[in-house]
Amino acid sequence: MAARDDYLLDSLLEMGYVTNEQLEPIRAEADSTGEGVVDTLVAKGVISAEVVAQAKATHFGTEFIRLSEMRLPDDVIAAVPRHVAKRYSVVPVRKEEGGIVVAMVDPSDLDTLDGLQHSLGTSVIPAVASPEDIEAAIAKYYGVKEDSVSKMIQDITEGEVDVGQITAVATDDGSTVEADAPIIKLVNTMIVEAFKMRASDIHLEPLAKRFRVRYRIDGMLHEMKSPAKRLQAPIISRIKIMSNMSIAERRIPQDGRIQAQVGGKTIDLRVSCIPTTHGESIVMRLLDKEGLRLGLPELGFFTDDQQTFERMIGLPDGIILITGPTGSGKTTTLYAVLNFINRPDRKIITVEDPVEYVLSGINQVQVNETVGLTFAAALRSMLRQAPNVIMLGEIRDLETATIAINASLTGHLVFSTVHTNDAPSAVTRLIDIGVKPFLVASSSRCLMAQRLVRKVCKRCGQPYTPTERELKALKIDAAQAAGATFRKGKGCPECNKTGYRGRMGIFEIFVIDDEVRKLIYDKVSSSVLRAKARESGMRTLREDGTRKVLAGLTTPDEVIRATAMDVD
Repeated sequence: MAARDDYLLDSLLEMGYVTNEQLEPIRAEADSTGEGVVDTLVAKGVISAEVVAQAKATHFGTEFIRLSEMRLPDDVIAAVPRHVAKRYSVVPVRKEEGGIVVAMVDPSDLDTLDGLQHSLGTSVIPAVASPEDIEAAIAKYYGVKEDSVSKMIQDITEGEVDVGQITAVATDDGSTVEADAPIIKLVNTMIVEAFKMRASDIHLEPLAKRFRVRYRIDGMLHEMKSPAKRLQAPIISRIKIMSNMSIAERRIPQDGRIQAQVGGKTIDLRVSCIPTTHGESIVMRLLDKEGLRLGLPELGFFTDDQQTFERMIGLPDGIILITGPTGSGKTTTLYAVLNFINRPDRKIITVEDPVEYVLSGINQVQVNETVGLTFAAALRSMLRQAPNVIMLGEIRDLETATIAINASLTGHLVFSTVHTNDAPSAVTRLIDIGVKPFLVASSSRCLMAQRLVRKVCKRCGQPYTPTERELKALKIDAAQAAGATFRKGKGCPECNKTGYRGRMGIFEIFVIDDEVRKLIYDKVSSSVLRAKARESGMRTLREDGTRKVLAGLTTPDEVIRATAMDVD
């Protein structure tokens, strides 16, 4: 092994990556263990696997490639079949007149080069990449399993699976649709793949010349390998059958649900279908019934904010509002609150549209406007059930707001949401829809605005120095920066090369005290309320986000993006 290392050691010494002083103890250890010197250098962290790859490329006069920084075209990936790429641990990089350039670990491995040329029937030009880069690229472009969506799409597109052999599947309304096993399997695999990638939505979008598939992961859309345009109709028909929609109706929007078992877990998919210029567009929202068991710390609260919020939700009556735009995590926070306060001596009833997650020990009512079961009607009836705690999915109109506030004034604790940019604006929103100021002042206990920011990946996160622009935007002074732990993800297979994995909340908690109530009585503007809240110690969304940047939990870019509307 040591003899094979000699040429690499010479290259590493010439390139300045190691010194003779560093090599002496490593050689002794390698001799005692029987391992190669270069392997021992990597294991000890003296050099990285990428540096070894660069040394190989220099020695053999081949190209060194960073696959993680490249986006490889589909036609290049298709030039090397999956089983060939996995067998020889190679990744095709580009096509040239003389053949195809492939990234591999060892360009001197003649057996691999001969096997590749025989399998591909063309000349192979070797390039060098690190083992980690090759492994991640194979997982990214070929998928971990043989039945990945990309593989199935490739098989169907290339004709390895005969799409013409189809059977008629009956629907609830008596009509039939031609569906085949490959399409059924493709849709099922798409759902499983999205779930395993922690996607919250699957977007299937018909465009003029292609059928685009995107997954929303941690709030960001990621484009996946697209099926051929000719597969658009059978895929959409299959999803409509699964979600009990009418496949004969293509002119109006439809909604449906799918329940699936993935890895022993039950997940619900809320399906929306709308007609567009180039066909029907479908969005499937993935709801993991067993995945929502969050406690308050998992939401992203720091200890001081969590203590304040726990004190508020522990009150016997009043109304507590969570505010923020769509997709800011309001519903997740409400469910975490209900889990926190759910005890055998409390009766909790919720009114939702729709019920997204089923919680044990809680009575959940789903709005059904077609039969007259509106938020207001359900709320009016549930008060006769003598609940201690009421959760309303959203306050949308004066009738619902009035009943909710009256309930909070008669001994009930009410939780709900409104769509406003910050916490103080929730007061003016309620007054704008017609609620009397004295009712808002008397009933309100706490208003909390929130946003979601992505968390730095724990596996590839590393220290970094933020730019002056980032520090200035977050108002971080030199003293704060000196004591901070700024971190940013480099990108790895675990986080899909994004540098982020998972999300957390940033919060703005506005506690309503007697002085604030007087201001609400006087119908002051939200800017006056905000100034009073800041005077009382309320942190803005951006300030809470800044604390989490200083702690290395997220990045300045994420906080700036999420708090662009923060007036402070």
